[in-house]
Amino acid sequence: MADLEAVLADVSYLMAMEKSKSTPAARASKKIVLPDPSVRSVMHKHLQKVNEVTFDKIFNQRLGFLLFKDFCENIYEEPVPQLKFYEEIRRFQKLETDEERIKEGRQIYDTFIMKELLSQSHSYPKTAVEYVQEALTQAQKTRKLDADIFEPYINEICNSLRGHIFDKFIESDKYTRFCQWKNLELNINLTMNDFSVHRIIGRGGFGEVYGCRKADTGKMYAMKCLDKKRIKMKGGETLALNERIMLSLVSTGEGSPFIVCMTYAFQTPEKLCFILDLMNGGDLHYHLSQHGVFTEKEVRFYAAEVILGLEHMHSRYVVYRDLKPANILLDENGHVRISDLGLACDFSKKKPHASVGTHGYMAPEVLQKGTAYDSSADWFSFGCMLYKLLKGHSPFRQHKTKDKHEIDRMTMTMNVDLPDTMSIEMKSVLEGLLRRDVEDRIGCRGRGAQEVKEHPFFKGIDWVQVYLQKYSPPLIPPKGEVNAADAFDIGSFDEEDTKGIKLTEADQDLYKNFPLVVSERWQHEVAETVFDAINADTDKLEQKRKQKPKGDEVDLAGPTDCIVEGEVLKLGGPFNQSWSKKHLKLYPNRLEFYQKSRDGTVPKGKAVELYSMLDIKEVLPEFQKYQKMENCIVLNLKTDKIIITSPDKVLINQWKDEIIQGFNLSTQIVATMNKKASKLYGSDIPGSPSTESLRNPLEHRNSNGNGSS
Repeated sequence: MADLEAVLADVSYLMAMEKSKSTPAARASKKIVLPDPSVRSVMHKHLQKVNEVTFDKIFNQRLGFLLFKDFCENIYEEPVPQLKFYEEIRRFQKLETDEERIKEGRQIYDTFIMKELLSQSHSYPKTAVEYVQEALTQAQKTRKLDADIFEPYINEICNSLRGHIFDKFIESDKYTRFCQWKNLELNINLTMNDFSVHRIIGRGGFGEVYGCRKADTGKMYAMKCLDKKRIKMKGGETLALNERIMLSLVSTGEGSPFIVCMTYAFQTPEKLCFILDLMNGGDLHYHLSQHGVFTEKEVRFYAAEVILGLEHMHSRYVVYRDLKPANILLDENGHVRISDLGLACDFSKKKPHASVGTHGYMAPEVLQKGTAYDSSADWFSFGCMLYKLLKGHSPFRQHKTKDKHEIDRMTMTMNVDLPDTMSIEMKSVLEGLLRRDVEDRIGCRGRGAQEVKEHPFFKGIDWVQVYLQKYSPPLIPPKGEVNAADAFDIGSFDEEDTKGIKLTEADQDLYKNFPLVVSERWQHEVAETVFDAINADTDKLEQKRKQKPKGDEVDLAGPTDCIVEGEVLKLGGPFNQSWSKKHLKLYPNRLEFYQKSRDGTVPKGKAVELYSMLDIKEVLPEFQKYQKMENCIVLNLKTDKIIITSPDKVLINQWKDEIIQGFNLSTQIVATMNKKASKLYGSDIPGSPSTESLRNPLEHRNSNGNGSS
C-alpha cells in the first residue's frame, strides 16, 4: 500500500510540473481579483507618503514599466519612439556574442540615431552620438563591442519620459491600474490555502521541503516548512529567523541564477514557511551516489557556476558556511544553485566566530573557537567540495571515518595528499583553496572570487557565458522523474518528539515580522503568468460598469475639494452589529458615505449619510477592535460614534491619517473663525473647540493628492 501511495505522490507532483508550463488560464486554480478602481485615491496618497510616485520608482518596477509602456503605446496622444529605443538597448545589452552585438548595434544606430540625424530631429547630446559612432567604428577593426555602448542614451531617454509624459501617465487609467496591482501586492497575506502541496522532496533538522504550486499563478515552487515546536525543542529560533534574513539579503534586487532564492515567507500557528525556487533535478550528493565521481571537466562546470553563486553572496556580505554537494541542487536542465541558507551569516558589521558547518568541509579558522572569519571560510569549503566530487569523499574524511573530532583534527593539521592522476591545474587550485592560512588561500587575498576565476584551472572559461548558463551541463536529470529519494525513504518526523512542547504567546511573538513578499520576484511571477489575462478580465468588467445607464447610479465625480475617497466598511444595522460596504468621500468640512452595490456601483435613490466635521468631538488616534474586526477607526460624535474599517491594511492606515488630518484642519479653521468673531463681538462663541487642543494647520489637498493653498 505504501508503494502505491509513493507512486501516486510522484504522479501528482510530475503532473503539477507539466501543468505549470501550460497557458496562464490553465495554470491558475484560484483567480486574482483586483481591487475596485476607487482604490486609486487612497493608494496615491499612500504611495506619495512613501515617495513611490516618481518616474524612476514606477518605471523600474516590472509591472510599473509594463503599464507605462501600455499607456505610451495606446493612450498618450503622440508617438513615444524613445520607449522602443530604450527596449532595443536593453535587448542589445543581453546579447551574448560580439558578433551579435556588432550586427544589432549597427541596426540600432541606423534606426534610432542616423535616421534622426538625417532629419535633424535627433535631440540627444552630441557626446552620446560621438561615443556610439567611435565604438562602432572601432568594432569593425577589433571585432569586439561592449554591451554598454548605448548607456549614455539610457539616462537621456529616461529624462525625456519623466516630464510631461509621466505626468500624463499619473492622470491616466493606467496609473489607476498600477495602484490596483500595487495595493494587491501590499496586501498579500499568504496561507496554506494559496498553494497546492505535493510530494516531500527533502527533510532537515527542523522540517520538510515539498514541491508546491501557487494557486493564483500556477507557478511551481519549493515550500520549506519548519516546525515551530521542533524549533523550540532544539532552541533553533535564532537559526530559523536568521535564515529568513539571509534569504531576503540574497533574493532582493538583482537575484542570482546560482542561488535558490526566496519569493515569499509566511507562517501558520504551527509552521514557518519559505517559498523558494524549485530545483527538481536532485542534488550533487544524490547524483554522486548515482553517477559516481566526476571528471575534471565536469567538476570545472559545477565549480564555475558555484563560484558565481558565492560571488553574489559575498558581494552582499553573506558568508554561506555550509558548502557541500548535498546543498548544491540541479534544475531540470542540469544547471546548479546553492541552497539552504540556514547557517549563512551577515559579516558586514561584525565577523562571525561560531564553529558551524559540516565536519569535513569547515575551514580551520571556523574550527578554531573564538577566531573571527568572513568569506574566507567558503573558499576552503569550496576546495573540499571539489575534492569530494573528484574522489567521492572529503579530503579530511579518509577511510570513511565518522569520528567528528578526528575529521576536525585532520582538517587543522593534515596536508592533503593529491594523487598524480590529477592535472597540474587541478592540483594547483585545490592546494590554493585548501591552505590553512587565510592570507595564503586563493579567494582571500583581497580580490575575492576574481582570484579564483583567474586561476589556470579555469583558463578559457567565458564568465559571461557561465552567467547566462550557456555551457552544456555534464549531467541532465532524467525527464519525467522526481530525481529525489523515495518519499517513504525521506520519511517524516515522529510526532511523539514534540508532544510535550507548548507554543506560548511569547513564542509566537518572536515570529511577528517573519512574513515577507519579495516585490521584484512577485512582480516577475505575475508578469510571466497571469498579468495580461487579469488585466483583460478587469478591463471587461470596468467597461461593463461604465456602459451602465447613468440614471441607475450616482455620479461620484464630485467637486475638486474632495481630499480622498474610496471603499470602507462601516459598522451599522440594529445595535451596531453588521458591517456594510460604503464609498466614503472625505471633504475639509464633512464626510459623505454612499451605499455600494455588489458590482461596485453606487445606486441612485439611496440617501447619502453626511457628517459635518463640527459634529465630530474627537477621532481616536489609535485603532480599536469592534465586532471581531481589528484596525477600526472610531470617530466620537456629540451623541453617537462612527466606526469604519477595511481588511486592506495599507488603505485603513492611510484613511486614519487622512481623517485625523482632515478633522484637525477643520478644527483649526473653526478656531480661527472664533478668534475673528471674538475680536468683532468681544466674546468667545459658546461650545466652540478649545484652542489649547488645536494642532498645526494642515495643507489643503485635493483628490489628486496635489497641494493647494
